[in-house]
Amino acid sequence: MAFTQSAIAYGRSGRWAHVRLDSKCTRKQNSPHHVAPTAMTPVVGGPMRFRPCIDLHAGQVKQIVGESLNADGHAKTTNFVAHQPAEYFAELYCQDELTGGHVIMLGPGNEDSARRALSAFPGGMHVGGGMRPDNAAAFLEAGASHVIVTSYVFRDGKIDMDRIQEMVRAVGRHRLVLDLSCKKRDGQYWVCTDRWQKWTECKVNRENIAKLADFCDEILVHAVDVEGKRSGIDGDLVEILSEASNIIPVTYAGGVRSLADLEFAKERGQGKVDVTVGSALDIFGGTLKYSDLVQWQRVQNSRANC
Repeated sequence: MAFTQSAIAYGRSGRWAHVRLDSKCTRKQNSPHHVAPTAMTPVVGGPMRFRPCIDLHAGQVKQIVGESLNADGHAKTTNFVAHQPAEYFAELYCQDELTGGHVIMLGPGNEDSARRALSAFPGGMHVGGGMRPDNAAAFLEAGASHVIVTSYVFRDGKIDMDRIQEMVRAVGRHRLVLDLSCKKRDGQYWVCTDRWQKWTECKVNRENIAKLADFCDEILVHAVDVEGKRSGIDGDLVEILSEASNIIPVTYAGGVRSLADLEFAKERGQGKVDVTVGSALDIFGGTLKYSDLVQWQRVQNSRANC
């Protein structure tokens, strides 16, 4: 059975569920990037997934090296600036039934663009960047399926469980994603916060992810050392994340250049870790064709249902 007016979203339960999509999705039928669905497009299954992204900086869709963002919100390294608004990409992802992607606000001045993107794909994307108990619910009302939280739940280099509980009370565990983006030091991965400039005392490993799994629906991890650099994925980190993927859904982001990198991530992650692709895509100025990636995902889906 093919999709009609619904898409598939993966939740903590490990099952796929239908998410009702807004009729706005049909407006992007003529987009040059849209890939028409085929008979192979499934409605059930749990393969490794490509998670799309919309990174916002100063109100525009951009691809930057996240680690280059300073305290004033300026990016030292910008890979790409889109001419299209954020909602263009959200509608594209909606048309191609790519749920569970991320709208990330990099610094101030992105709230309106984020809301337009979320409204264009209601229930289809997560949102992150400055999420707190006092503003998160408004983004859910704007159309986000989940909110992504990083810096707020860390204090003095440690996880602040009181703040995690505040976020759970504000939005509910099943609509909360914890971002454990990290850098490698002395052979281990450590969470970094505040534009990835501050090291914490929290290691990224199965034990710590298991402790946090009771308070959130998913885990997102940017490999900061390779993020935005198109230098290849961090296979060791993907392997660590795969060890926790039977506890909670986990998504890796950073360094993807090609379909071969996705296959490498699939191998190292045993097909259990989802992957975000950003600056490598042709829609963001890269060389990896978005249409090829959509077709790659459909092949994964079809194999999972054989």
